[in-house]
Amino acid sequence: MADDDNVYDITIIGAGPTGLFAAFYAGMRGMKTKIVEALPEAGGQLAVLYPEKLIYDVPGHPGVLAKDLVKLLVEQSRFFEPTYVFDECVETLTRQDVRGEEVWRLGGASNAHLSRTVLLSTGIGAFEPNRLDRPGVEKYLNDGVYYFVEDKQALRDKRILIIGGGDTAVDWALNLKDSAASITIVHRRDGFRALEANLAELRATDIPINTFWELKRIDGDDAIETATIYENRTNEERTLDVDIVLINIGFKASLGPIANWGLEMVDKRHIRTDVFMETNLPGVYAAGDIAAVEGSVPLNLIVTGLGQAAIASNAAKQKIDPEARMFPGHSSEMKPQ
Repeated sequence: MADDDNVYDITIIGAGPTGLFAAFYAGMRGMKTKIVEALPEAGGQLAVLYPEKLIYDVPGHPGVLAKDLVKLLVEQSRFFEPTYVFDECVETLTRQDVRGEEVWRLGGASNAHLSRTVLLSTGIGAFEPNRLDRPGVEKYLNDGVYYFVEDKQALRDKRILIIGGGDTAVDWALNLKDSAASITIVHRRDGFRALEANLAELRATDIPINTFWELKRIDGDDAIETATIYENRTNEERTLDVDIVLINIGFKASLGPIANWGLEMVDKRHIRTDVFMETNLPGVYAAGDIAAVEGSVPLNLIVTGLGQAAIASNAAKQKIDPEARMFPGHSSEMKPQ
């Protein structure tokens, strides 16, 4: 049940980088802050998908491990001691009167949260990897076949086959090239979706890139021994000696219950916002990968989400206190403790 005496100024749904930085900035503005996260830990995609991957496009970090960035963001957010709630999915968003004040009620399966404003920072929403249905994949799943890499050291000195042509596949090839015994990439077409700079760096290595090739099967006894690939135009086959198969062919994402809250959507995964990151629901904001600012094109970058988090937090402060300034001054003047 909701505690009527415990109304927060802002409740942030999602504890990825955007949500964590929003909590810090809300604290800077003196807002009583809660973060609700469906996962058992903070970090979002960084924690679940690629904790061991180096991230290069965060200002001030020439290269930082995803898990280390999460650790730093959590530490930063704790300057102002926000309330964290993990392992909880917010299913409903409704209005409720609390002693004459209309606030938002965020309902979960067994709990509810009351808040004057809400920030949605759920990234791409609930996600799961696209599965590859080939002989041997299920047999060796999480025992040589992986959709996620949780421990980079487990891949040291291994012969690795990477399947995919997006950022994740290319990033892992670059990340592992100095520690793996060998790496081979197969991609079902010749067009890659990865960032141009990363793709150029990959092409400058000696990593074999097999375009128009796909996985046919994985074989072995107690462990993976070989992977058979085929050319999808000619059906030519090759057998590779491998120890590890990384499958990076994208994800299925869903906004889940959020899609039923009456928010104005741009498409199935983006919520329309104004320049202050406010949605069509008053006092409800969106930031990060889930947000589409009217008149602009969404950029699914950590740095974009961080900027939007600051805008949304400041706008939420002014929403609940119209006398407050939108721009409060620089952080060096505000002296977080």
